[in-house]
Amino acid sequence: MKPIFVINGPNLNRLGTREPTIYGKTTLTEIEAMCLEAAGERPLRFHQSNFEGEIVHWVHDAIDEGAGIVINPAGFSFTSIAILDALKMFPGPIVELHISNIHRREEIYHKSLVSKVATAVIAGLGPRGYGVAVRALRDMIDEQMEPA
Repeated sequence: MKPIFVINGPNLNRLGTREPTIYGKTTLTEIEAMCLEAAGERPLRFHQSNFEGEIVHWVHDAIDEGAGIVINPAGFSFTSIAILDALKMFPGPIVELHISNIHRREEIYHKSLVSKVATAVIAGLGPRGYGVAVRALRDMIDEQMEPA
């Protein structure tokens, strides 16, 4: 069974202490546990990096080995053509996730490049959005596997 990849961008390693009024007090370790629970029996690979190239490598790994991607590109959402180009190559479903509602924030946060290739976008559910994203992705993968 191919895994779900959950890929997190820059500064998300600081969750729990970073701007708790926007991002809450849940840590990335706690979010990983939520994702593992939501994945059920499907394997899950959970990653975080502050480096764009490392995120591109994980997308490449998902292209070769993954069933679906949940990605919170964080600040790279609005700047990274490299991540966008890598995601364009992924043949399965992609869920873009943001902890905050990026559309209620400053205008710079309103135009995600990743949204152009995402199957679905979740924003503003806080850390619980990760579980929602993994469960939705799991359902999308299962639907693809059903015979037509």
